[in-house]
Amino acid sequence: MTIKELRKAIENEKTRSAWDNGKKVYALELLEDFPEDQEFYASPADKKTLLNGAADWNQYSWGGCSLIYNSDIAERLCSPSELKKTRYGERRPNSREEWLDTQARALFQACNMICRIARSSV
Repeated sequence: MTIKELRKAIENEKTRSAWDNGKKVYALELLEDFPEDQEFYASPADKKTLLNGAADWNQYSWGGCSLIYNSDIAERLCSPSELKKTRYGERRPNSREEWLDTQARALFQACNMICRIARSSV
């Protein structure tokens, strides 16, 4: 599956929550630097390329490869009621994570979405 086809398939994914919408945006952003005619096979090499030199999604997130402000991450991943509850990112998303950890989890799931879609076309 080419990157162009993969982007189109991701754009057509049905989402039912703010979290799913956020994952979809992350998935599209992860594919931005790939040429449109390049093939994507969901191989370990492809996953490594998505990480852009980071060891894992936590390092990717904390290293500044994606959003860096709590308010931006919260806005992308939260529903209006969750945004209000967290004061637009001023409060932690939950007792176990910082916003950058939550973003890393969303990025991991976005990578899985990309690979699932790429594999389903084979």
